[in-house]
Amino acid sequence: MNEKTSAGRSVAPWRASRKLIGFLFVLPSVVFVLVMLVTPLCLTIWMSLHKWPLFGEIEFAGWRNYSKVLADVQFWKSLWFTTEYTLTVTPLILGTAFCLALLVKGGYRNVGLFRTAYFLPVVIGFAASSLLWVWMLNDQLGIVNRILLDLGIIDAPVVWLGRKSTALLSINLSIVWKVVGLSMIILLSGMQAISREIIEAASIDGAGSLRRITHITVPMIRRSIALVLVITVVGSYLAFDHFYIMTRGGPQNETITAVYWIFTNSFTYFKMGYGAALSMILLVMLLVLSVAQIRLLEKNQHG
Repeated sequence: MNEKTSAGRSVAPWRASRKLIGFLFVLPSVVFVLVMLVTPLCLTIWMSLHKWPLFGEIEFAGWRNYSKVLADVQFWKSLWFTTEYTLTVTPLILGTAFCLALLVKGGYRNVGLFRTAYFLPVVIGFAASSLLWVWMLNDQLGIVNRILLDLGIIDAPVVWLGRKSTALLSINLSIVWKVVGLSMIILLSGMQAISREIIEAASIDGAGSLRRITHITVPMIRRSIALVLVITVVGSYLAFDHFYIMTRGGPQNETITAVYWIFTNSFTYFKMGYGAALSMILLVMLLVLSVAQIRLLEKNQHG
């Protein structure tokens, strides 16, 4: 009996030390989340309840900042444009990434070179990428107009960023080029997890390439597709850098995104409290949208 008691006493400190070591391992992550995520979120909520000028006295405003949003025509206009942009760029990114993943899935010679080439734009910053595309689309010096003129596709230089339709098309192409590599890698990892025996069995049963893709590949990488959709949709609703650099919200404020309008209120009009309220509304919208996407995909998978 005494031996069992002494053994239990010796195990207890060992278990406590293991818990302490485990806590120390996760402590940096906990501190990071608290400092970089939780604290700014709480501060944003607090700011949204105040009239918070960049300079001057801070006043408690209650829910007035949120009630102003209902009458803010530009916010709803920018939110609609952001939705329009999201609906156009998301299928482009997903479709292009899926095709590229299929192309680089095989083990043929130099496939790693192609994977690297497709992924390389991801490591370029949004600012650098946007400036590159501004130069390429320039109506006087840009390479895009030069190529199209030489091929006889256009008769005169096009001001690509001068109209809403062509500006949206140009930004969509620049974003697909910039981010499609990341989505390709996510889908590729899902494709490589599919058992080779399943593909071979389908081939023996007479399933062609298209049938294998639609009936095996797509259903089995549904989680990867869900991840790509969530990342793309959230990233599209948070779009700011490329619109700020490439169009400055023009022409006639037609390409102002939701985040661009938040930035304008916060750092141009110095309405920090109102900008915080707009941020919280956008955050709630994105949370609802992300949960809805995940639930819908899970429902289809179980169905």
